[in-house]
Amino acid sequence: MNKIHVRKDDTVIVVSGNSKGTKGKVLEVSPKENKVIVEGANIVTKHVKPRRQGEAGSIVKVEGAMYASKVQLYCSKCGKGVRVQNKKLDNGKSVRVCAKCGETL
Repeated sequence: MNKIHVRKDDTVIVVSGNSKGTKGKVLEVSPKENKVIVEGANIVTKHVKPRRQGEAGSIVKVEGAMYASKVQLYCSKCGKGVRVQNKKLDNGKSVRVCAKCGETL
């Protein structure tokens, strides 16, 4: 099992590819494939077959999966994608913080 640096519902920014600079929420994470689906990024057209008789097929635009290495966590204080450090709190709980400014993510 691969470990991915982002989790579901994290706010990330795309750092490479056609969707470079797009901010969005992580909708899905697939550690096995090392891929993530980001809201509003990597839009692909998908042909949908009609499921019931009388229903028309259509072409819809949906978010496609992208490699997790193409995204970074977004720090609202820094205003850009950042690397993450893990810090232990006094109560023993571990939290992710921005490596530049120390903001909890």
